[in-house]
Amino acid sequence: MTSSTKTLRVLVVDDHELTRCTLQLALSLQSCIDVVEVATNGKEAIAKVQNHEPDVVVMDLHMPVMDGWAASNAIKTEYPHIKIVAYSAADGGKAQAISNGANIDAFCDKGACTRSLLEAIKSVA
Repeated sequence: MTSSTKTLRVLVVDDHELTRCTLQLALSLQSCIDVVEVATNGKEAIAKVQNHEPDVVVMDLHMPVMDGWAASNAIKTEYPHIKIVAYSAADGGKAQAISNGANIDAFCDKGACTRSLLEAIKSVA
């Protein structure tokens, strides 16, 4: 992403409130990110995507109601241009996420620092 590129609209999807709030705050402080929406599960994420059409979705993979695997596939089917960064503590990282059916553009381990997540977001934007 270059300095002339527009700022990004990001949707954070995670069933843990502390994770959602922390990421929303951390990402909203970045000059390259304009809007940070949140959702608590995959079903809610799909509705938010339909209403706000973010540039990037930061998606937890293990959630109730609808998990990140199903949600990533549904979003990519309808909105293939939206980038999805899986943000998960899933064993095996990106390879495991993809082998389990996640349709994602990048992976960031939940144990990584916020800077790593920001780099993953920028890498797909």
